[in-house]
Amino acid sequence: MSVIYQKSMAALDKFVPNKLRPLWMHPAGPKTIFFWAPVFKWGLVIAGIADLQRPADKISVSQCGALLATGVIWSRYSLVIIPKNYSLFSVNVFVALTQCYQMYRAISYQQQLKQKSNLA
Repeated sequence: MSVIYQKSMAALDKFVPNKLRPLWMHPAGPKTIFFWAPVFKWGLVIAGIADLQRPADKISVSQCGALLATGVIWSRYSLVIIPKNYSLFSVNVFVALTQCYQMYRAISYQQQLKQKSNLA
């Protein structure tokens, strides 16, 4: 599989314009997994944004916590590795932010339920 990938990248090299060549040849450019992993991880951000329409009683606090922790940990890691991967950093910051907001919604809903049960 690696040979097929390398040959296809070599074939595509001919079609890359000179202006885009620095991006194409970058250590975290489109020829590497360092580029494509963050591109596909934006799906988690899109799913998190779509979940903003979900009722607060259907949100899992533990799942939000796990995704929040993942976003924070990988944000830090993406700035420590060589080459620095700002694309990975940005997607993980957005994962953490969307999950932080979801967690806030879920916890505030649970607190409202507790307050209502204490008043009754």
